[in-house]
Amino acid sequence: MWTTIVIIVAAVIVVALVALALRTMSRRRHLRERYGPEYERTVKAKHSRGAAERDLKAREERHEALEIRPLPARVRDQYARDWNTVQERFVDDPDQAVGEADRLVTTLMSERGYPTESYEQQTRDLSVEHSRTLEHYRAAHEINQRAGGRETSTEELRTAMVHYRALFDELLRGDTSSPDGEHR
Repeated sequence: MWTTIVIIVAAVIVVALVALALRTMSRRRHLRERYGPEYERTVKAKHSRGAAERDLKAREERHEALEIRPLPARVRDQYARDWNTVQERFVDDPDQAVGEADRLVTTLMSERGYPTESYEQQTRDLSVEHSRTLEHYRAAHEINQRAGGRETSTEELRTAMVHYRALFDELLRGDTSSPDGEHR
């Protein structure tokens, strides 16, 4: 009798451990697929896979609470024109154009509903839906931080513009509004 009880308890424990392992693997796969390179970056920064996964899950929960909204077509068109103006200024004043590109991306983020209180929080919030272009934003931001001094070449500033453009385009086309601004 006791042998049967021990075997049943052991089997239940094994099944529970297998279920827990499968759940952990499923969650890890979900986070890796959703965050791409941001997953590994977070693991490295947190020095622990578990801590990184809790952080990424917290990002998802925060993102769910945000009111990310689509842009009406006329607003998207205005942002596209604004971007073209910034690009045209690059020829005469690359440093200023890169700064304007940064401000335009931040303004677009705000218009879409992303909080913009700090760069760190921006990257955390963007990572949920825009993890694939987040490295572009980081690279552009780093160059922009050095812009204005002798540490940046025109080629680096051009690269920053390309990086900003990657995120700008994704934010601009990432909405699901119809031409009149209604959700589809």
